Amino acid sequence: MNEMMNQGLELMLTGMGIVFVFLAALIVAVNLMSSAIQRFFPSQQLVKSVPPVASGAVDQSVIAAITAAVTQYRRKHH
Repeated sequence: MNEMMNQGLELMLTGMGIVFVFLAALIVAVNLMSSAIQRFFPSQQLVKSVPPVASGAVDQSVIAAITAAVTQYRRKHH
């Protein structure tokens, strides 16, 4: 019985060690890939597909609809 416990403990520690080494190697690989991508492909300014909304460009009916929806949601959930 003692021999089986030792084998089980040895198997458990071996498995945990393999998982630990694999995860550590995965972290190192992800960091290396990230630094390589940032080095060879520097980030560029993102281009927005939707133009920014001017301060007075929103229709009053849209603001009223959003306000009504928020009010209704708050009544139901508070």
